[in-house]
Amino acid sequence: MTNVTILVDVQNVYYTTRQAFGRSFDYNAFWQQATEGRNVTKAIAYAIDRGDDKQRQFQNILRAIGFEVKLKPFIQRSDGSAKGDWDVGIAIDGIEYGKDSDVLVLLSGDGDFDILAKTLRDKYHTKVEVYGVEMLTAQSLIHAANEFTPIGNKLLLK
Repeated sequence: MTNVTILVDVQNVYYTTRQAFGRSFDYNAFWQQATEGRNVTKAIAYAIDRGDDKQRQFQNILRAIGFEVKLKPFIQRSDGSAKGDWDVGIAIDGIEYGKDSDVLVLLSGDGDFDILAKTLRDKYHTKVEVYGVEMLTAQSLIHAANEFTPIGNKLLLK
């Protein structure tokens, strides 16, 4: 059986599906599609914690599906800007867990992950599958992956 690691950039998925479709992502449908016939060795969803109840409910849903949820606090700067970025954490975990997996599934359209995809593919011979909103996913990431799956109706909540 194929061993798969799944890494989810929750903020990226939330904002890109909202922007492109005005709808929310269906994590259950994604889990079914990404894990079918595969052994999940690690599945992590990276999110920002604002501390509200609705967000905690969502995090519990992710855990019930099978994800480990890693949280960073939401930081509001004095100039009004906000910080809450998991790129380095996702990249480190991607190498850590992806190097021993047959497949790494990355749910993000962030072009910063093209280096992660290339490294896993070329150095560790891990197949990299990227899921993202096609018009909002970096071309460099699409080209770095072995396979790109555009998010469409099948992966969105009604």
